[in-house]
Amino acid sequence: MNQFDNTPITPASSDRVPGSAGWLPVWIKAVTQPKEQTFIDITEHPDALPKTAYIWIFLVATLSMIVTGLMQAALTAAGVSGQSGFEGVRAVAGGSVLATICISPVAGILSVLFFALGVAIVQWIAKLFGGTGTYDKLVYAIAAISVPFTLISMLLVPFNAVPYLNICTGLFGFGLGFYSLFLQITAVKAVNRFGWGQAAGSVLLPGFVIFIVCGCIVIGGLMLMGPMIGDVFSEINQSLQFAP
Repeated sequence: MNQFDNTPITPASSDRVPGSAGWLPVWIKAVTQPKEQTFIDITEHPDALPKTAYIWIFLVATLSMIVTGLMQAALTAAGVSGQSGFEGVRAVAGGSVLATICISPVAGILSVLFFALGVAIVQWIAKLFGGTGTYDKLVYAIAAISVPFTLISMLLVPFNAVPYLNICTGLFGFGLGFYSLFLQITAVKAVNRFGWGQAAGSVLLPGFVIFIVCGCIVIGGLMLMGPMIGDVFSEINQSLQFAP
């Protein structure tokens, strides 16, 4: 036991592991029981494999892309100007649906790649902080968190198109984002057996670094383009002064 633990953490027992009951109980347990023991129970099960996590992410990302695309097609069709006529509406909606069906598997594959990379970076940082966990366990735990929240966000898509109601769904989604972040930190802490500070740093540091890098790129680009922008405004100013 280390200095960050007040109570011993025991491995999962067979009667507490939900994995044998299927995917849904794992997702429900991950999002409704926000404590370390939850993710220890989940990740200690023999079915807690990276392959399973990748399948979850691929299927849910693909489904989310299809639902979002179909919803967008319906909104596009409903908002088409009357000048296009029924044939125009049908062409726009049909083209959008076809594009969605073709692109959705690609979106699913890309989601798996970026998800795997993100979790690998988090676990690498956790190792630097003294974590004792493994990538295989962490990727399963994070997937069990991410999938339900992706499904909830997908169900909120129709409501986001409704004026005023989208404000409520936006606030609800904002709250879900914070709760998802807390669950991810809890999962990292449980898998790596260290303190809250190390867990929060492992999850937040990659995003902070990306933010800093993007900020430096933007600032550097503005500095390089500064003289060009200045010349453009100078020419505009001169043209205005000499205009009749």
